[in-house]
Amino acid sequence: MLNFLGRRLAGDCEGSNRRDFLKVGALGMTGLGLSGLLRERARAGSEGRSVKDTSVVWIWLGGGATHIETFDPKMEAPVEFRSCVGSVKTNVPGIEIGGLFPKMAQKADQMAFLRSFAHGNSGHAGGTHFVMTGVDHPPADAGMPPIKPSFGSIAARMRGINNSSSGIPTYIRLSGLFADGPTWLGSAYSPFDVGGEARNNMNVQLDLNRLGDRRSLLGQIDRLNRQVDRTGNMSGLDQFELQAFDLILGRAKEAFDLTREDPRLRDKYNSAGTSLGDQMLLARRLCEAGAGFVTLNYANSYQGWDMHEKIEPQLKQACPPLDHVVATFLEDVEQRGLSEKILLVLTGEFGRTPRINQVAGRDHWGPLCTLALAGGGLKMGQVIGESTAKAEVPKSTPIHPKELMATIFHVLGIDPQTQLIDQSGRPQYLLPDQARPIRELV
Repeated sequence: MLNFLGRRLAGDCEGSNRRDFLKVGALGMTGLGLSGLLRERARAGSEGRSVKDTSVVWIWLGGGATHIETFDPKMEAPVEFRSCVGSVKTNVPGIEIGGLFPKMAQKADQMAFLRSFAHGNSGHAGGTHFVMTGVDHPPADAGMPPIKPSFGSIAARMRGINNSSSGIPTYIRLSGLFADGPTWLGSAYSPFDVGGEARNNMNVQLDLNRLGDRRSLLGQIDRLNRQVDRTGNMSGLDQFELQAFDLILGRAKEAFDLTREDPRLRDKYNSAGTSLGDQMLLARRLCEAGAGFVTLNYANSYQGWDMHEKIEPQLKQACPPLDHVVATFLEDVEQRGLSEKILLVLTGEFGRTPRINQVAGRDHWGPLCTLALAGGGLKMGQVIGESTAKAEVPKSTPIHPKELMATIFHVLGIDPQTQLIDQSGRPQYLLPDQARPIRELV
């Protein structure tokens, strides 16, 4: 922790002494102070590790979104296999996507829809681990912990934990997922959790459903800023501690403050009526300020996309907000000149069974999964891969999680041959099986 010490005050009900200092929380409660994390960022640069300014925004469709009703509608298939919500023509000739995505369809020239993404694990935890790390781990479905680092933790390890100019954490979690942590990389590379203890220790509470009510929080920070100026406590701090202080009182604070956005733009993001709009606007602001990997889980109900029965009405509730917010995000980043620098990923742990079941739903299906990408300097405006006539398995060469991982390495500028030493002292490739990026994209 970085402490700006003052006089001792009364203890709290747990017996802890409270002081009039700013606590800058360790990321993921690792015990590594923020100034230490910034030193790690500087060390990354000195060692020649990537500090490329590209970013990834990862929208996780928790529960396993249907691949058919999203991006592979199969309207020529028998009625029990085709999309139950129809299809819509896109602005790219010959490409149709699910009928509940008309706004995304008009941005299809900025997107790529992957129709042969597959891994074969139909378990929630196992499928999530496979997609988030590029490695299959079936014991995850029996409650075993993850065994491989996630994309975001790898980005934090290779770039350094904070952006050296803004202090923004490299890896930020807006909502949690299984297998999104660092495992053997070490807890210092855990995601900075906007809704968790790291953010709480910054004394800037962030409820994503009430992001508009921030005036009192910012007032607290402004008062602290004035106190520090008066007391001169900043003198004597080294450059990394100053950067840590700036994370709270400088540009980082501004990046988390959605009230600085044009109210008309914020209203546009939020007009779909869910918290997803504010989350995606926040993700764009964080990437613009230097974050490298931002994750969020969009689930419009308790079950999320795990739609085992009555799938049609659930899709009609879940899809329109996603459609609106993704289209708004793509328009926003394009207008800001960020399309080449921010890669948007939409995926979940698996797809859904091709045949509608007896209760009008679809069940777990790892043999074919949902995946769409946008931006990041990749080749957009295309469908990649092909599924069989009933959307059961890939008809063309399957695209596996490791190829997705290699593609993200390409966008973030991470050397695919990188090896690091694990907790047993053995060298490990960060990229499984020396996979290559999806060739149609690069």
